Amino acid sequence: MKQLFRDVDGGPLCPEGSVACIGAFDGLHLGHRALVRQAAARARALGLPLAALSFEPLPREFFARGAPLPRLMLPRARAEGLWALGADVVGLLRFNDGFAAMSPHAFSERVLAGRLRAREVWVGPGFRYGSRRAGDLATLRASGDALGFAAGEIEPLRLDGERVSSTRIRAALRAGDFACAAHLLGRPYSIGGRVVRGRQLGRTLGYPTANLRFGGREPPLQGVYATRVHGVDDAPRPSVSSFGTRPTVDGAEPLLEAHLFDFDGDLYGRRIEVEFVARLRDEEKYPDLPTLVAQMDRDAAQARHILMQTPQRATA
Repeated sequence: MKQLFRDVDGGPLCPEGSVACIGAFDGLHLGHRALVRQAAARARALGLPLAALSFEPLPREFFARGAPLPRLMLPRARAEGLWALGADVVGLLRFNDGFAAMSPHAFSERVLAGRLRAREVWVGPGFRYGSRRAGDLATLRASGDALGFAAGEIEPLRLDGERVSSTRIRAALRAGDFACAAHLLGRPYSIGGRVVRGRQLGRTLGYPTANLRFGGREPPLQGVYATRVHGVDDAPRPSVSSFGTRPTVDGAEPLLEAHLFDFDGDLYGRRIEVEFVARLRDEEKYPDLPTLVAQMDRDAAQARHILMQTPQRATA
């Protein structure tokens, strides 16, 4: 049974012991997957559950309060992705002022030894943790010697001469380079969620949309895109999507709106994944709705053309 926990303190979740891995895991790119798979292999070898630890909000997001960190994925998708990679227990620990002030040894004592009964702990290259990022691999190993766990670090994963990182993926998405993002992720970039009701303006304009919220977080991209929507039929549905604040109709919260071509069903409440294939243009404010609709017609035609010529990418 898969478990999710948020709190530092509480009873042991793995009384017989566990193998743990720790990371931000935003995007679950190839480097993250290498870390989780290493820990999963060790968990299988020892006959123990695998625990994957992350944080919510992400530490960089918490400390960058005036300049929000663009998020590649939402918390639920991160937990589901870690479970899919073999985690039995996922921790999205509440990162707040109290957590940020915790010493490295206190983290090891309360979370790794206390909650997880860790026997081994695996981290990525350059791992830092604890108050003022004072802890590193040597600190973790010293705590492990006192608390009964071993600690290991995987080698950095490099593609095209550079380390795979969420920062590189964010830069690729901003540039509209979805091929590069997919190369680093090991799969096409997508955003998933449950379809929510919007103002239904798109339907009146001839472009009904399936709307996904981004949980009040900073999105990694904005604009209009050729997309494919997964989760409606057996095969992905071609679509055109807008991700932004909808300036022509005075929107505020970033909203992902996907218009599925040649589809007239009700998707409210359904979980879907919107896969980004190509960037069409920036979001713009138009003087009136007829001008907006004319541009939407051009966007839809361009998206159809691109999607017809772009094969579906495989997932690593």
